[in-house]
Amino acid sequence: VDVKAIPDGDTITVYVSTTEPWESSNIPKDVRVAAAQRSKACADKNYTMADALQKKITISGYRGIDAPESSMPYGKEAKEELVKLVGGKCLRVLVYGEDRFGRCVGDIYCNGKFVQEIMLKKGLAWHYSAYDQRIELATWEKEARAKRVGLWALPNPEKPWEWRKDKRQGR
Repeated sequence: VDVKAIPDGDTITVYVSTTEPWESSNIPKDVRVAAAQRSKACADKNYTMADALQKKITISGYRGIDAPESSMPYGKEAKEELVKLVGGKCLRVLVYGEDRFGRCVGDIYCNGKFVQEIMLKKGLAWHYSAYDQRIELATWEKEARAKRVGLWALPNPEKPWEWRKDKRQGR
């Protein structure tokens, strides 16, 4: 994972190895094509094209948890932790669906560690229960809340989906 491909604490742009077709079969075709084009652009040192393709890939990005936005409290810390966990490393992404924006949603593993678990346990993300009903995710968030770690040290942390809604409505 290129560190530039981590814009915040819950979004990672990943590049799938197509040498193993079974690993890339769940990735949308437009993302596979853009990733291949970006690799070629980087090899050709056409960084303007590579950056443009990265933006296209980011829009289709993988997202599994909801972390504070960069300008929210703990947004910077969430991004820094995600960079520390996955930056410069290979990931295993198990895609299990799409969100309402057509982005792939999946579980992310790095060096055998479940990334969403770490982010939740460190209090750097919310369990997005509206879209994911898994008990273990809820449990990890509750444990972090009880310990008052990360964003749970705040008296009333604002949920990122509510913050985004307020921003869209000009509040």
